[in-house]
Amino acid sequence: MTKTKTLMIQGTASFAGKTTIVAGLCRIFANIGYSVAPFKAQNMSLNSFVTKDGGEIAYAQASQAQAAGIEPIVEMNPILLKPKGDQVSQVIVKGKVLRDFSAKQYYQKFSDQAIKVIKSSFDYLSKKFEIIIIEGAGNPAEININDFSNMKIAELTNTPVILVADIDRGGVFASIVGTLQLLSKKDKERIKGIIINKFRGDLKLLQPGLKKLEKITKIPVIGVLQYDPKLKLPEEDSVALERKPVRRKRIHIAVAKLKCIANFTDIEPLNYEPDTSVEISENLDHADAIIIPGSKNSIEDSLYLQKIGLAEKIIKNAKEKIPIFGICGGYQILGKKIIDNFGIESKKVKSANGLGLLNIKTSFEGFQAKKIVSRIKVKITGNSPILNSIKGQTIEGYEIHAGVTSLGKTVKPFAKVIAGTGNNFNSNFDGAIDQSGLIFGTYVHGIFNNLVFRQAFLNYLRARKNLPLVQRDHFANTREKNFERIANLILTNINLKTIHKVMGLT
Repeated sequence: MTKTKTLMIQGTASFAGKTTIVAGLCRIFANIGYSVAPFKAQNMSLNSFVTKDGGEIAYAQASQAQAAGIEPIVEMNPILLKPKGDQVSQVIVKGKVLRDFSAKQYYQKFSDQAIKVIKSSFDYLSKKFEIIIIEGAGNPAEININDFSNMKIAELTNTPVILVADIDRGGVFASIVGTLQLLSKKDKERIKGIIINKFRGDLKLLQPGLKKLEKITKIPVIGVLQYDPKLKLPEEDSVALERKPVRRKRIHIAVAKLKCIANFTDIEPLNYEPDTSVEISENLDHADAIIIPGSKNSIEDSLYLQKIGLAEKIIKNAKEKIPIFGICGGYQILGKKIIDNFGIESKKVKSANGLGLLNIKTSFEGFQAKKIVSRIKVKITGNSPILNSIKGQTIEGYEIHAGVTSLGKTVKPFAKVIAGTGNNFNSNFDGAIDQSGLIFGTYVHGIFNNLVFRQAFLNYLRARKNLPLVQRDHFANTREKNFERIANLILTNINLKTIHKVMGLT
């Protein structure tokens, strides 16, 4: 099909480490001079990213492209599924919304078209890059569905496969053997090596088990990656949200855990601050600030917050002058009303009251239902003790939202739009901020990637607690170090000669 060298990383389960290992391999091959690109035929994720030409892809593939030192493009993730609930997903093809499908409709009516889209995207990449590192999805032995995220892609692209299993979750040998037993003989033969990921302990004690595993499977274990607690790379799966609560630091930011949470990668840069802890949780006690993140269904999440009592807690914190910041769907939830008479996001409920902390209203009616996917640049205009030091500064990001937001008399815009849409198609403004300046929202995803905004936000919280202000860009510096960190972890713990051999590299 192509002379491009390929390798596919599949896993025994979600969150096994496929995304991270692909990023590490992209960095390794880029470092030695290859042009390399990531590829994931189909990704199901609510964490998305906007390419320069306004296409929507999974955030994970954008991050892998950054590890490879290249600009993300839609061909790296030709099909993106964004779950909407009730077994329905919004299907995005080559960066653009196609339509909503139920799981049954998708596999019955879209399979043939999906394969064509995947093949054309892979062919495009193969003409531009010397190496393509392909990521699988979930587990390749999903015998209940017609899965074209794993072995069909390996067959289509004639790609050797490395199987990754997470030992930290337990049952690693059973998960590997069980996966292999459920595969056809032809598919099993594509697997050329096994990687054990997130190992804690003495490798010598694991060796007898590895030898038995190789004897049973007839497939070599090509490496054991040690668990690295200092490694920080963007999370893709919602499984990541189920981990134990984080250790609180001097600055603690609580992120409201929504039922339909989306783009929680927005908060990623905050995790790199040495004095700051960030926890996605229903526990808002003693938080220095509260963030309401993106949501795939802001009406359902507004009702959900009210149902579990979290809305009341957020309002109580606002009265106590704790800063409340909403991003995209979280911004809509901060308002008084969300209206969706045409069922653009919510099929069950036509409207819902928001938290009422901002005098705004969001509507999904008529032309307002159009989904906006683009890069955005804005200039900070809002009056706020948090923002006054950066008023007039520009920040950049991307917007992914439907509906438009109108502002009432008691709020002012957060920023003026230089490029993009913001609140609606005519206003040239984005977001809203209340009279106190402590409650505000925006449609700008990736806002914390901007050093000026991140510093202003965090240094305000530090000043309130008489803590030293911080000026270093920990995020940009540490992110690059983490790409190198996972690359070095792979180089020192995995047999790269085997990988080179199965890929046909000298």
